[in-house]
Amino acid sequence: MARLILTSRIAITTLVALLAWTGAAAAFEAEAQLHEAAKKEKDFTWYTAHYDSETAAAVCNGFEKKYAGVKCNYVRTTAQVAYQRVSQDMKGGLAIASVISSTDTSHHGKMKKDGWLQPYRPKNLGEQIGAFKPYNDPDDQFVATAAGLVLINYNSSLVPDKDAPKKWTDLLDPKWKGKVSIGHPSFSGYVGTWVVQMKKMYGWDYFKKLELNKPRIGRSINDTVTMLNAKESWVGAGPLATTLQSKDKGNPVAVGYPEDGAILMISPSSILKNAPAPNTAKLFMEYLLSRDANEIMVKFRQDPVNAHVKPLPGGRSIADVKTVRPSYEEIDKGIPEVKELFRDTFGI
Repeated sequence: MARLILTSRIAITTLVALLAWTGAAAAFEAEAQLHEAAKKEKDFTWYTAHYDSETAAAVCNGFEKKYAGVKCNYVRTTAQVAYQRVSQDMKGGLAIASVISSTDTSHHGKMKKDGWLQPYRPKNLGEQIGAFKPYNDPDDQFVATAAGLVLINYNSSLVPDKDAPKKWTDLLDPKWKGKVSIGHPSFSGYVGTWVVQMKKMYGWDYFKKLELNKPRIGRSINDTVTMLNAKESWVGAGPLATTLQSKDKGNPVAVGYPEDGAILMISPSSILKNAPAPNTAKLFMEYLLSRDANEIMVKFRQDPVNAHVKPLPGGRSIADVKTVRPSYEEIDKGIPEVKELFRDTFGI
């Protein structure tokens, strides 16, 4: 009887270990064949506004390590610049990038309408967090591969936590005059979405009042973190991930989750119709949704889109945060409108 129990325990232990190994090494359908096809293409180019340059590089490096024989070339810019690059390539008949990842969801809708994208439904789409599935294109021409938050960030060596802004309207307080930093909607998809949502919640008067505080205006949403670190500003409307990344490096920055809602950012990726490396592009789309890629993303404080990967300690899960977000239609119509209003109001 003792031998039988011991044998059973060994069998169970072996089975558990085997299942764990199988789960970790689980491949999507036809992964090996797609990898072989990608190796024949040798490399591909990825236009991306997702993350910062350091994170984009890490994602590319991770892809190359997982899929030997394939080189990943990333071009990290703001969303508007990424879209302009694709537009220029398409109009010039140039096939350069294979994958485009923008933080402005309306870009993907426009590219779909203009016939610049090709459909692909990732085989591992089942691992995507359920809350993000409604943001995938029903015709499989774009899929949500990144998520994040726009919230209030601040320099914690200048602003005690108790005095930090608690809601978006607090940035209008005259005590922050000359001390607020924001990005520009003509460059950043994150900023464009934030401006559309603020206009929706508070009207354009919000920005007329903010202008009285003479904010420092960068291009990228990430510029707010740079300005906080340099003490050029004290508070800002900035990104969760880049702020926490900077904090992890020892910089005195912190985040506040606005009582009136952090802006939920859903950022899609697409394969371009004229992709010079279509098989590598499909493999990369699979990778962006994979556990491997998402484990890299969370190390850089990005929010995971894979259901099996959890955020690092120190930041809240998106599921636990009050969030607000304009609809796709509001973003598509609103960003072009607010770009003009922003220039008129801030003169830049």
